[in-house]
Amino acid sequence: MPRVRKGAARAQARKRILRKARGYFGTNHLHKYRARNAIIRAGVYAYRDRRARKRDMRSLWIVRITAACRMRGTRYSLFISGLKQSGILLNRKMLSEIAIHDPKLFDRLVETAVKASKATPAAAA
Repeated sequence: MPRVRKGAARAQARKRILRKARGYFGTNHLHKYRARNAIIRAGVYAYRDRRARKRDMRSLWIVRITAACRMRGTRYSLFISGLKQSGILLNRKMLSEIAIHDPKLFDRLVETAVKASKATPAAAA
């Protein structure tokens, strides 16, 4: 039985790896083994950073809401707890968008939250 050398399959595999590594620096887009390692590492970073982006965005929204609350003379924690007590269910992304694009509505939300937080004795302590 003749020996099989995988000529076409090996060339296709190399081409597939190098196609994924297009645009990488140095030999990472030229040599198959370096490219394979670079692709694996890039995948790890991509997986990690898809989750990190969610954390970063949430912290950005909180910073925006905090700044908007301070401009209106209240604190972020009192604002959020007041919204929960008054039954307003808006997530932080929507609250930051409202704070930027519709300041009058955000003023009304702050007033509602402050009234709700003052109505309960636990918020005053």
